[in-house]
Amino acid sequence: MRIKNIVEQLIKIHNTNDPFKIAKEKNIIVLFADLGDTLGFYSTYKRFQFIHLNHNLSEEEQHFVCAHELGHAILHPKSNTPFLRENTLLSVEKLEVEANIFAVELLLPDDFIMQYQKSDLTIYHIAQMHSVPKELIYLKRI
Repeated sequence: MRIKNIVEQLIKIHNTNDPFKIAKEKNIIVLFADLGDTLGFYSTYKRFQFIHLNHNLSEEEQHFVCAHELGHAILHPKSNTPFLRENTLLSVEKLEVEANIFAVELLLPDDFIMQYQKSDLTIYHIAQMHSVPKELIYLKRI
């Protein structure tokens, strides 16, 4: 529940759930580069924080990976995180799971889900509409 509370406060303070806007307001530098099979990673240098994103990702993928790396920046600010590779998206490593929970909670806040309460959409459709991989929807805490 701690991560969900952190995310709720972050959304309230920044008046958005857009990870790019939050990163900018928190002076976290977002860089795009050809990272091969690496989706993205978070790093620090001196007092500067960086989110590195693979520029070959789709817009939806960039949105999720930015949210994931923002999770590292907020939850694990002193750690230079390992590269998030496509095959490690479902990692069970503690820091990666926490960053995934952060990203899911950021991109799918409870009030977004409630908007679709009377629709025929499944949680998987809603997740897809908000850049959350369906494999990670189980991390959502309602």
